[in-house]
Amino acid sequence: MAQQVEVSPEAVITGLDAEVDEAGGTHAIMPDLAYRRLAIANVVLFGSVGAGDRGWVLIDAGVPGARGRIEKAAAARFGEGARPAAIVLTHGHFDHVGVLEDLAEAWDVPVYAHPLERPYLDGSASYPPPDPSVGGGLMARISPLYPTRPVDVSKRLRILPEDATVPSMPGWLWIHTPGHSAGHVSLWRASDRTLIAGDAFVTTAQESAYAVAVQEPEIHGPPMYLTTDWEAARRSVETLAALEPERVITGHGRPLEGPDMRRALDALARDFDQIAVPKHGRYVEDPAIAADGSAYRKP
Repeated sequence: MAQQVEVSPEAVITGLDAEVDEAGGTHAIMPDLAYRRLAIANVVLFGSVGAGDRGWVLIDAGVPGARGRIEKAAAARFGEGARPAAIVLTHGHFDHVGVLEDLAEAWDVPVYAHPLERPYLDGSASYPPPDPSVGGGLMARISPLYPTRPVDVSKRLRILPEDATVPSMPGWLWIHTPGHSAGHVSLWRASDRTLIAGDAFVTTAQESAYAVAVQEPEIHGPPMYLTTDWEAARRSVETLAALEPERVITGHGRPLEGPDMRRALDALARDFDQIAVPKHGRYVEDPAIAADGSAYRKP
């Protein structure tokens, strides 16, 4: 079974604005950056408190059933009725697009993603099936029950700019970090070395229901049961570690910062095959590479 790299509790980023935290369930880690945990996954909110209508950006769209909690978090942080300027997706797995269709319609907002994620966001193709054989706990065992059918936001779907800028997020760049999905991206702000990593790596053992509940600070590879190209996943972690981030927010687990986090991320990149890759699994020897169409499965 894959392992983890332990991180000291001091590396966990604590919230900045308790009043907003209490009202909307968010945790602000910087004046213009907060996250909201929704069951098994996180969403990220970019924008200053009180930014108002079209003054902020939502990164990822939560788990099914999370619409009300996301709207409440947005209202508490940015103002009642404040809609985002954009929704930016790290990728289109079910726990990152759970209420995307509803929010995109209600907010009349563009949705940005990498071109290789388009089939999963315009209704044309499903992700490869999850792999419960990777082990690690209950979350992996029940993974065949997770939705793989695509959402359809084709009317509002936009492709991320080729110059790597992120719409409505000045100072940020997107980085293609495939492996967990073909079009997975991470977001990077060089000015303060802040990284939104999506599921390129995570800070909890997402395969284990106990670990998801406890949220001990650890650095792991991408969730094993949905990762379809382990060689690409390793290269993506190497790319992100080379940035030497000061703080990271991932799609699962608590945000981390500082030298202890970087030490753990460097260890993950250096020993990725031993730490992150499962001993067995359908995609370990036979990756599903969507760039040539082989990973697409019609719904």
